[in-house]
Amino acid sequence: MSTVLSPSRNVCTLADLLVQLGGIPASHVLLHPSPGQATEADVVDLEQRENRLCELVDGVLVEKATGYRESLLAGLMATLLDDFVRPRNLGLVTGADGMVRLFPGLVRIPDVASASWARIPNGCVPTEPIPHLVPDLAVEVLSKSNTAAELTRKCGEYFAAGVRMVWLVDPEGRTVTVYTVPDQSTMLDETQMLDGSPILPGYSLSLRELFAELDRHGNG
Repeated sequence: MSTVLSPSRNVCTLADLLVQLGGIPASHVLLHPSPGQATEADVVDLEQRENRLCELVDGVLVEKATGYRESLLAGLMATLLDDFVRPRNLGLVTGADGMVRLFPGLVRIPDVASASWARIPNGCVPTEPIPHLVPDLAVEVLSKSNTAAELTRKCGEYFAAGVRMVWLVDPEGRTVTVYTVPDQSTMLDETQMLDGSPILPGYSLSLRELFAELDRHGNG
């Protein structure tokens, strides 16, 4: 997995732009402000006015793809992580609308993130909507519209910024791919345990129990 940080200067068409952003669907790219001209203020304004979550990549607003099943898993993972982190006062856990500035001009929104106090500015909960904050752990719950190139770029950016571990959760395949370095990964299936080490030693999660949430139904 290669790290992608600098945008290409050979963007002449919308097709070029989509390739640069990781082959994402055109429907995820907002045209106002014009691609290349968007700022963090636009990210905040859109979220406040329309409750739409967009990442800022190369001056482009890219709508965050999600769905009901993805939200269900992300919410559960955030809850279980917080149940481990908060009693030990290890830091903060954020959910699917926790925007962070990884680099100037690059705003990402992990579905779940955990940041130790040492990484949090002034050691207290940030007041700004998009803090410059690099989490220790970033979790992305994959949707059908995510592409391999998009995830390659995103993971590369996470590690270049200083993220120490990335979990890619695949609801369809019921797997979690664990990265501790950008170019190596381990895929776990639902028969295995997800281990928080070395970021959160002592934390573990049964993937069978996690993915079983997708099979729950009402009585009768």
